[in-house]
Amino acid sequence: MAVFTVSRWDWPWARGPCLSCRERREVARPRDWYLGLAEPCGSEGDWNVTWHTSNPDFPKCFQNTVLLWLPCFYLWASFPVYALYLSRHDRGYIQMTHLNKAKTALGFLLWTVCWADLFYSFWERSQGVFVAPVLLVSPTLLGVTMLLATFLIQLERRKGVQSSGILLVFWLMALLCALTIFRSKIMAALKEDAQVDRFRDTTFYVYLVLVLAQLVLSCVLDRAPLFSETINDPNPCPESSASFLSRITFWWITGLMIRGYRQPLEAGDLWSLNKEDTSAQVVPVLVKNWRKEFAKSRRQPVKVAYSSTQDPAKAQGGSKVDVNEEAEALIVKSPQKERAPSLFKVLYKTFGPYFLMSFLFKAIHDLMMFAGPEILKLLINFVNDTKAPDWQGYWYTVLLLVSACLQTLVLHQYFHVCFVSGMRIKTAVIGAVYRKVGPSRTPGIWSGPALCCWLSPGLSLSPQNLGPSVLAGVAVMILMVPFNAVMAMKTKTYQVAHMKSKDNRIKLMNEILNGIKVLKLYAWELAFKDKVMAIRQEELKVLKKSAYLAAVGTFTWVCTPFLVALSTFAVYVTVDKNNVLDAQKAFVSLALFNILRFPLNILPMVISSIVQASVSLKRLRIFLSHEELEPGSIERRPLKDGGGTNSITVENATFTWARGEPATLNRTLLAGAGPALSCPSPPSLSRPSLATQGSVAYVPQQAWIQNNSLRENILFGRPLRERYYNAVVEACALLPDLEILPSGDRTEIGEKGVNLSGGQKQRVSLARAVYGDSDVYLFDDPLSAVDAHVGKHIFDNVVGPKGMLRSKVLLQGGPRLPDLPGGTGHLWSPGRSRQWSLSFAVPFPALGVPAVPVSCLLPGPTGSSGPEKEPKPVENGTLVPAAAGKQVQRQLSSSSSYSGDGGRPQASAADPQKAGAKEEAWKLVEADKVQTGQVKLSVYWDYMKAIGLCLSFVSIFLFLCNHVSALASNYWLSLWTDDPVVNGTQEHTDFWLGVYGGLGIVQGIAVLGYSMTVSIGGIFASRRLHLDLLHQVLRSPMSFFERTPSGNLVNRFSKELDTVDSMIPQVIKMFMGSLFNVLGACVIILLATPIAAVIIPPLGLLYFLVQRFYVASSRQLKRLESVSRSPVYSHFNETLLGVSVIRAFEEQERFIRQSDLKVDENQKAYYPSIVANSRWLAVRLECVGNFIVFFASLFAVISRHSLRAGLVGLSVSYSLQITAYLNWLVRMSSEMETNIVAVERLQEYSETEKEAPWQVPETAPPSNWPQVGRVEFRDYGLRYREDLDLVLKHINVTIEGGEKVGIVGRTGAGKSSLTLGLFRINESAEGEIIIDGVNIAKIGLHNLRFKITIIPQDPVLFSGSLRMNLDPFSQYSDEEVWTALELAHLKSFVSGLPDKLDHECSEGGENLSVGQRQLVCLARALLRKTKILVLDEATAAVDLETDDLIQSTIRTQFDNCTVLTIAHRLNTIMDYTRVIVLDRGEVRECGTPSDLLQQRGLFYSMARDAGLV
Repeated sequence: MAVFTVSRWDWPWARGPCLSCRERREVARPRDWYLGLAEPCGSEGDWNVTWHTSNPDFPKCFQNTVLLWLPCFYLWASFPVYALYLSRHDRGYIQMTHLNKAKTALGFLLWTVCWADLFYSFWERSQGVFVAPVLLVSPTLLGVTMLLATFLIQLERRKGVQSSGILLVFWLMALLCALTIFRSKIMAALKEDAQVDRFRDTTFYVYLVLVLAQLVLSCVLDRAPLFSETINDPNPCPESSASFLSRITFWWITGLMIRGYRQPLEAGDLWSLNKEDTSAQVVPVLVKNWRKEFAKSRRQPVKVAYSSTQDPAKAQGGSKVDVNEEAEALIVKSPQKERAPSLFKVLYKTFGPYFLMSFLFKAIHDLMMFAGPEILKLLINFVNDTKAPDWQGYWYTVLLLVSACLQTLVLHQYFHVCFVSGMRIKTAVIGAVYRKVGPSRTPGIWSGPALCCWLSPGLSLSPQNLGPSVLAGVAVMILMVPFNAVMAMKTKTYQVAHMKSKDNRIKLMNEILNGIKVLKLYAWELAFKDKVMAIRQEELKVLKKSAYLAAVGTFTWVCTPFLVALSTFAVYVTVDKNNVLDAQKAFVSLALFNILRFPLNILPMVISSIVQASVSLKRLRIFLSHEELEPGSIERRPLKDGGGTNSITVENATFTWARGEPATLNRTLLAGAGPALSCPSPPSLSRPSLATQGSVAYVPQQAWIQNNSLRENILFGRPLRERYYNAVVEACALLPDLEILPSGDRTEIGEKGVNLSGGQKQRVSLARAVYGDSDVYLFDDPLSAVDAHVGKHIFDNVVGPKGMLRSKVLLQGGPRLPDLPGGTGHLWSPGRSRQWSLSFAVPFPALGVPAVPVSCLLPGPTGSSGPEKEPKPVENGTLVPAAAGKQVQRQLSSSSSYSGDGGRPQASAADPQKAGAKEEAWKLVEADKVQTGQVKLSVYWDYMKAIGLCLSFVSIFLFLCNHVSALASNYWLSLWTDDPVVNGTQEHTDFWLGVYGGLGIVQGIAVLGYSMTVSIGGIFASRRLHLDLLHQVLRSPMSFFERTPSGNLVNRFSKELDTVDSMIPQVIKMFMGSLFNVLGACVIILLATPIAAVIIPPLGLLYFLVQRFYVASSRQLKRLESVSRSPVYSHFNETLLGVSVIRAFEEQERFIRQSDLKVDENQKAYYPSIVANSRWLAVRLECVGNFIVFFASLFAVISRHSLRAGLVGLSVSYSLQITAYLNWLVRMSSEMETNIVAVERLQEYSETEKEAPWQVPETAPPSNWPQVGRVEFRDYGLRYREDLDLVLKHINVTIEGGEKVGIVGRTGAGKSSLTLGLFRINESAEGEIIIDGVNIAKIGLHNLRFKITIIPQDPVLFSGSLRMNLDPFSQYSDEEVWTALELAHLKSFVSGLPDKLDHECSEGGENLSVGQRQLVCLARALLRKTKILVLDEATAAVDLETDDLIQSTIRTQFDNCTVLTIAHRLNTIMDYTRVIVLDRGEVRECGTPSDLLQQRGLFYSMARDAGLV
């Protein structure tokens, strides 16, 4: 080092008065310079000048090397990594701006100034003046570094960097170092014998000003790059264009916070997502990596070696190979076992770099955390050393502040990276699951903090204070490891059980919401409520076990730091009497132990999150590993590239319902290019083939309708061709419906088409297919729900010889086949259920056999076939001529389905504003409501009441006891450390230690108590709130379910309830703990330094104001995020219901894009929520909290002569904690308010309209009512909403007991409305209905609905046993159930099932055919056997033979009952007692069928359309 030092005379910018060159030569002799080296380079004397002085300064050598080189080394070290980063993150090109020009010019000026010093030094040497090497090295290094900085300025401009963090830090470091030198120069200049080097001083001042200017300019944001994506975004996220300072302080979100404070935020206020956070960027990467991992995990082929030298390929293919030679092939490597693919590995590969970056931030932060205790040690030493200069205390105080602020900035960059990565993982997993399209839930995946970074340094620094005694604390920590491991395993077990119960409950709730109308018609709400509560009870049992476990865990985790401290102090003072526990040892150790306290406090949340993540990863892995459809199983060739004349080719193909089941269809089939099906050729190919030529359209038997406008349902993502669209609407007989819909084809259709009738839904489904203008059409009995005249219209205009599909290939399947033209072949299934074969009927007009349609009952090529169809009567493989010639057509009304009703649109038929109404779409479905403003105190009070007021106050008291005892134990420790030392030891050590341990025991008991009470109280609250929510939803009228998307309700029963179950109790514990910790810290600081009373109240007020300012936006963002989550659920549910249609139309990509868009909309609210919640608030609060540390230590320094060292240690150690606890308090109070929103949303439906009471004891009819079955309508009227017209008007009809009455009418006549009124699904607007002398409006709904039975058109079954679906209340014996099944013609089918009556029905009864489900509904009616039976096309989905049997059963078994039949096929009611003909909501005709036919009125015209007259 000697050669790089110079004498005092030769230091730059620190010379004496300006000397001539000759004088310098005389003064600066080489020997003198050498002898003066030791002094400026850090000799003891100079160190005394630097530290042990009241006016410190750095040595000149230090200034001219370290202070000048440090910024240079930083920039050169950062350059390679930064250049690599810029090369991979090109954001565009920024045009040269005045700002950029100024920064570049300043860079060149700095280079010029630095090298001016260099050339000046060379000039001095040329004059014979000796110049130290450092005067050449430093300017050279600085000049080259300035050129590098200038190069980076231009490189960043070309890469689109608007604000540089690297350069900002460089200029800041350079300025701080220059300011230190500047201070030294000022101090030197003020001395009496000061000597000045004018040239170097001048260049230094210029350098200082230029560096300051560069720093200021670096804080200014440059313009956006050219071609930036944010230019076209109407509301881009400001983060991408924020400056470096704005990013590290999260200032860029302040604008949104101000807007949210002034007025409640709305969805339009939210920014677009950053491109790198969108689904389009994130999901494909995860899917690609998953597919790679999944492919790797599959079983590897067996490795085979052949003993001969012959090529194995030739050996296998040649014909002259010796058999023995082939037999010598040896398996040289056993096949690898198929391993499960690792989703964790895929996530790590996809998102690993982000987490690695967060780990680096966390490591830096955790290393900096231990600066606090070390500075505290120095501060206590300073207080004890009365001779230490005052500036040292102020220096420690400033160090504490700077260290804390740096920790804050680094920590929240770590958190930000973690949260954004978590958001991306959530987006990616949801996208991957949606692309898989299955019933799996998508649980949240959390990432826990790196606890090892917290724990390890704390234990490593403790021995410096207490020596080997800290091993006692280490032993306590080690003993806790197996205990924590056992708890983690048990927690995982409970978590798995909880998730399973939660899945079952949500699945059942989804079924209930999908089939709510059937539940209300059958009055089964209570039975299914009990089923839900039974599952919920199991879920609560697991939650209770988890709560006990969590309470024990909290007890151990809170007590562990105290036990570590107690054991360490106890061992330290007992092993040697000369060991004195002074303030420095005690409170520095306590500060280190307190660092452990915080991570241990949140360890329960971390373990819970890790367990949830592991369980979720396993469930997701299993789901994503499910077998997929093979993309190549169906070859879809374009029409022009078909390579043949057949539009559909099925060659040597075998179809099964599931892998491993016996084949259900095995045949070869060729379908021609025209509307004909050719006879099959014999199987001739060894490789099975399934191919279609041209595009395919599919119309399912049960229409699938989206929650969208009617027009969008028909367009189905295709562009609008106005003329063709109008032709399709007219051909599918939708024009009359458009006339009566509120906004025509812009009317919004509810989920599953709730505001359309069965016929309307089928026609919309048909119109969707026709509008697609496909080449091949697959019809699964689509005309089963249309009136005869409508069917004739569709026949003529769509499928007939002159219809729109006349040149298309049409395959139609169904239990009954109407007369359709042009078919030359026919396939059907004469076998029993699922045992299918192929038969072919070739029509021969000469034989008088009419043409049969081209029809096929093949399962859908996508693997999602329509339901199985019932067998048809055949003889010798051909259709029975009688059946073929039988003219049986359906007359289906458009208002017959119990999924909705068609009468509703009538209310708007007379609307005079019809033309104007079409301009604005009519909205049926209500969006999820967003509450605004502060959460009402009544919500908190309701939650406390749900817990139990007594339990709530006990919890608060135990919290108080815990923290008072903790405060007392630490204060006791400060008294102990101030105990005077006598003869090298402290007296009464056992007494001090005993009281300290006793206070710890009290603290532990209180912790266990409050943990238990809060956890159990949370379970009580969640049980009460769920029960209330379930009851309120089931008591809601049908209009509520029609208006409310199922996703909103599923959201309440899943996410919101999960928040109440799991999140709120933990948040309460955190909030209460933080509150008492903050109060305790304030008490200690005020006790030690009463002058702090001047500072703490203003800082407390500032905290409160920041929290109030923040929570206004935070609360609203949470609400917006909750509301935007519902459409994600609804869209997913809708996709599952229509997956076969989506696949048939090859619209998967469009629906994936829609799902991604909805997820992105949800994340648009979530992203600012996590930034505002965790980052914006925390940075500001921690910075304010850091000033509490600053003032606590400052006042301790000021008052050091009057304070005990123990009290100073206690005060500062508490102040070191108060930043974290104050920050945590405000965050937890905000979390409390944002999470209590879940309670608010659960209670939301308690205020909605409810239907009439289920039971009214005062007016309950006799148990044997009705005895006769007489139904009387007296001037009855009905409307669907208060603002709509009557759909039924002045109905005056009396139906005597035992009568069989058919109710008929054209589209929108009000047939179903009459039935809905009878069941009081909709209450009467006027008049009344009397059954056996009882006004049904006066009795309870269940009293009424239990006494009337309906067989709806749409058969709805629930997951569970077949017996439960027939008798959910278990009222009937097995014999009665078997009798009902026999009468419903299901006994042979059920007897053949392995589990008989316990046969498990899948969700929606999907493992039964539609016809079998309809027969189950008939069996329900036979089991109840009430005096009044309502039939709504009860045989819509069964074949003719079964239909005849059912009609016979109804006539015999319900012979003495009143039967009301909504007739769609008039032939089924021609033998009824009477027929009521409705038109426009009024009774137009009423009488016997024969009388009405003679009148030649409406009934006659309908019979004529049906071919009956």
